Amino acid sequence: MERLIVLDTETTGIEPSEGHRIIEIGCTEIIDREITENNEYHQYIQPDRNVGDSVRIHGITDKFLTKKPKFEEIVSEFMEYIKGATLVIHNAPFDLGFLNHELKLFGSDERIEDHCTIIDSLELSKQQRPGTLHNLDSLCRRFEIDASARTVHGALLDAQILAQVYLAMTGGQSTLFGNEQAMSDNNSSNHKIIRVSQDLGKVKVISASEQELELHNNYFANI
Repeated sequence: MERLIVLDTETTGIEPSEGHRIIEIGCTEIIDREITENNEYHQYIQPDRNVGDSVRIHGITDKFLTKKPKFEEIVSEFMEYIKGATLVIHNAPFDLGFLNHELKLFGSDERIEDHCTIIDSLELSKQQRPGTLHNLDSLCRRFEIDASARTVHGALLDAQILAQVYLAMTGGQSTLFGNEQAMSDNNSSNHKIIRVSQDLGKVKVISASEQELELHNNYFANI
């Protein structure tokens, strides 16, 4: 059984070395290429600092975070949730940098990479289509995934959208010879491959007669 966890975070800024902290973690689970919506992980976190200008990106206010748990209160549950899974993260160094910084502040020498395999979907997209845009909005347009609910950044919503993007990125060709039924099937399972039936019977071969061969040869001899 392949278990993937698509993970995203929201933070108060872009540099943990400048004292910025995580304020939201969102995770969506994929098992054997099926998104399991009933086993998501989502947590807001009180960062012990103001969110500052970052509120314009995620819309999460200081007042909203006032009574939310601190990272050390949720770390055990979070680590248990992701343990042993492969994490799919868009621009993985950013989120891993913040998560590992939170672990360090908590007093732990562990790193997320010690417990999980990491797939950076940003790097995967760059390998697949170099020279194009690779942000989440661009990938949604490329793979025709609905991101209309993404009016502001949100860790859980972005993880849910990235899960669909990742399946589309890694699903290969969805159809060879499609019709309306094939399109309907693909909408319900975007990694399904519609294969050409092998039950086509034998192809009948008709050979030219001696007279037809003679006429053919004489035609080209006179050119």
